[in-house]
Amino acid sequence: MTACAIEGGSAGTAATADHETEPGKRPGTRPGSDPETEPDPERSDRDRSEAEAPARAVAEPAPERSGDPGKPARTEEHSPPGPTAAGGPEEAASAAARGGPEAPAGAAPLPGGFTLTADGAYAARLTAAPGPPGERAWYPERWTLDGPEPYAVPLPLDQPEEPDSEVAPLADGRVLIRRQVADRQMFSLLYPTGPGTGELLLGAVECAGMTLLPPSPDGRSVYALAAGEHHSALWLVAGGAFGPEEVARIPGHCSGGVWLDRAGRILALDRQEPGGGPVKAVAVDLGRRGEVTPLLQIAPGSDDRLLLADADSGLLLLRSDAPGHDRIGWGVLGSCLPVRFPECLRLADVAVTPFAVQPGQMLMPESCAVALRIDGAPGSWVGVWRPAGRRLHQFAAPLGWAPGAGYWSRDGVLRLPYANGATPCGVALLAAPGDGEPSAGTGGTGEGAGGMEDGTEPSAPVAAPAVCKPVPLGQAPLHRAARPD
Repeated sequence: MTACAIEGGSAGTAATADHETEPGKRPGTRPGSDPETEPDPERSDRDRSEAEAPARAVAEPAPERSGDPGKPARTEEHSPPGPTAAGGPEEAASAAARGGPEAPAGAAPLPGGFTLTADGAYAARLTAAPGPPGERAWYPERWTLDGPEPYAVPLPLDQPEEPDSEVAPLADGRVLIRRQVADRQMFSLLYPTGPGTGELLLGAVECAGMTLLPPSPDGRSVYALAAGEHHSALWLVAGGAFGPEEVARIPGHCSGGVWLDRAGRILALDRQEPGGGPVKAVAVDLGRRGEVTPLLQIAPGSDDRLLLADADSGLLLLRSDAPGHDRIGWGVLGSCLPVRFPECLRLADVAVTPFAVQPGQMLMPESCAVALRIDGAPGSWVGVWRPAGRRLHQFAAPLGWAPGAGYWSRDGVLRLPYANGATPCGVALLAAPGDGEPSAGTGGTGEGAGGMEDGTEPSAPVAAPAVCKPVPLGQAPLHRAARPD
């Protein structure tokens, strides 16, 4: 399988923009600058210590599968939470910069954000036992989300974790954890075993810094990226036969990480060539020993980053400064149509970042519902948008939502995991509104009723989604429900 570019004609290129880009600009030229630029949400990979040459890995083989513990059944239900608590602009900016939320008053701390499996069955996060700031004991926690009710399983060990450790869930219920010890990256699999936590050491990689990529769609593999100034190393850290192994070395500084297929073979990364220059998304074919193919090139000098991709429809969500400043755009993998930059996703004084695409929309990319995280001075809330609708619906998030965490069902229901003082494990359900109906979150209709003529909606969300109530671990069901999607 090879990666395809958005634009036909020349391989690996894409048209600049649709009618929303400055008129009179030819492909290959950069439009004039615009003072209304969106904040760049690129993760701080470049601030990490370089890992020029990961030297070696020492590993133990992983078992084929570990069993899930018994899951007991529900008792008491809790009241649904209110909208997300407001915070100051400094808190919102800090949360957006590191990809994790600021814990509102009364909410459980969520320092490292939420990581979900590709199918949304499991999630993992680092959380902390109650205690004064600076003295909290951090430990991993696994959430089961595909049963009748969500529930969380704590996975503490004898020694607390560092708050900068990273976790990623696997499809069999185990949780991968990355720990940094001096200049070594240590990898283990954690799983519940009776009243305690089992740990399987996978091995270590000698390098100064690494970042876990989103779990592979195959459900059993996790990759990590060691980004250097001149080259970046891609490591398979879970799912291999003999512990961590380097699978590709890519020239340039890489960041990001988006899967383009269901098999976990084609990975998109945002790469800057050695010596500098613009950032361009490239496709890495893991079935061909890390062969690199250009993926996005909207204009020769533009920074073109891939944010999300849906393997069913081919819908791509990207961020580019080809229109003159950073804008969110969309295109279709393999299509000859130009990349478009919707005006309704260009909001003043907030950062907009897509985090989930509705699956199962075969050959219908324009009908896919897209969930967006909106960060502003009041805090973080949720947006829902479809390329065909050209309208942004906005909704309040549940109290304790980890901004940027969520997944769609095939029938268009968005599930938002959250935790707060009253509900330690919950999922809010939000049905995607039709573009012909008013937005429940704003009360506007786009034109005339509180919205703007260009189709944008007011930035003050007022309605929270419905809530799927939690089940105490001691009474969770003993079986997993069949997933309709």
